[in-house]
Amino acid sequence: MLEELPLVLDRDADQPLSVQVAEGLRAAASNGLLRADDRLPSSRALAQRLGVSRTVVAAAYDQLHAEGWIAGRRGSGTYLTTAPAEPPARPSTHSTAEHAPDLLDLGPGAPCIEALDQAAWRRAWRAAADEPPIIRKDRRGEPEYRAAVAEHLLRHRGLGAGCKSVVLATAGTSSAVGELAAALLRPGDAVAMEDPGYQRAAGAFVAAGVRVLPVPIDADGLCVDRVPNGIKAVYCTPAHQFPLGTRMQASRRVQLVEFARRAGLLVIEDDYDGELRYDSAPLPLLAAMAPDVVIHLGTTSKILSPTLGVGWLVAAPDITEAVVAHRERTGTGPSPAGQRVLAEFARHGDLARHLRRLRRAVPPRRALVVDELRRRGLEVLGDDAGSHVVVPLGSGEAEQHAVTVGRRRGVALDGLSRHHVVAQQHPLAAAVGPHTFGIALGYTALNWAELRTAIRIAGECLTHP
Repeated sequence: MLEELPLVLDRDADQPLSVQVAEGLRAAASNGLLRADDRLPSSRALAQRLGVSRTVVAAAYDQLHAEGWIAGRRGSGTYLTTAPAEPPARPSTHSTAEHAPDLLDLGPGAPCIEALDQAAWRRAWRAAADEPPIIRKDRRGEPEYRAAVAEHLLRHRGLGAGCKSVVLATAGTSSAVGELAAALLRPGDAVAMEDPGYQRAAGAFVAAGVRVLPVPIDADGLCVDRVPNGIKAVYCTPAHQFPLGTRMQASRRVQLVEFARRAGLLVIEDDYDGELRYDSAPLPLLAAMAPDVVIHLGTTSKILSPTLGVGWLVAAPDITEAVVAHRERTGTGPSPAGQRVLAEFARHGDLARHLRRLRRAVPPRRALVVDELRRRGLEVLGDDAGSHVVVPLGSGEAEQHAVTVGRRRGVALDGLSRHHVVAQQHPLAAAVGPHTFGIALGYTALNWAELRTAIRIAGECLTHP
């Protein structure tokens, strides 16, 4: 054990003491003062040495454990793991844009792999592999998986999937959108979608022969009074609008479901990272407000990993039966393998523990990004939920400049204008074109060293012409 840890705390600083302790230990590891397998003092001993409460040190240790810097050994104490030195750049973990594999990728939509307990992850895969092979898969999804999802939605999203709604397994959000289009819509039908919006969902609709009509976004979310007539459904991301980061406010949610009921149309609620919110009160899911007209979609890709390739759909029985009938006709449906892993991961509480770790690991990353950008005088939007923020820019030229310079300096930045492709389905698209410019910055894919480097470069690209 290192007897004298080089930690100096500034009690007059705005930065919390627990953050200062964590920063000091990271610096000691990065500088070689702490090495792999060095034993750290107990939280009580270090708190006494620093003259702070044990809660301060425990919070710092929790954060470092979530980031992978330290690990506990049963009956032995807490040890530094292999210190994450400045690593080489790595491939992108998502594909929202065409990024070269040697770039540090700040694009949105990737999970925080560092928060994942690797031992629990491996344990779930081993347990899933011990199950005997199935002969015929259940088109609704494996019962254990559907039960695990129902429990997750009830405990973590406030959605009770009971007798009035049914949980189906899916192969992910885009796949679910394609199934809904094939099962419920006809070629030539129209759906309304947020603009800018999630282009994979738009692509799934278009692939099914469905027309996509854009609806603008304001500070309260999708502009319900701008939804065009004659549509069959509205697709939206109310928890953290993709890509602008807006949270659909309660009054707008009420307006949307009331409009859907009057117009006799469906609302497709994509809750892609709804588990993450900060410093703000929870808002009710659209599906909890109006299970008769709302189809709720979720995925494991953002909270765990796209490795599983599974998600869920919650809707009224007539809708889920239509999807199941489509699967029977086409022989399609999600793979049971990823479902089994998720069910095993949830069985002994590892999913709930992971979400707690995730909620501890992500806020400091968000703070790092927001502080760096605002320190440079940049406007930051969408920082009260989700896993990405947006820096608005005044023109397409400014956006393209940031993307180009960032790429030249080794950082992949995602411009907002490309998310307006949905507008190309609109007859006025050629005249209107993209009208929202800026950069969407994800902060969960990279490790801490990479994120510090990448966000510094991004800030410089956004502030220096």
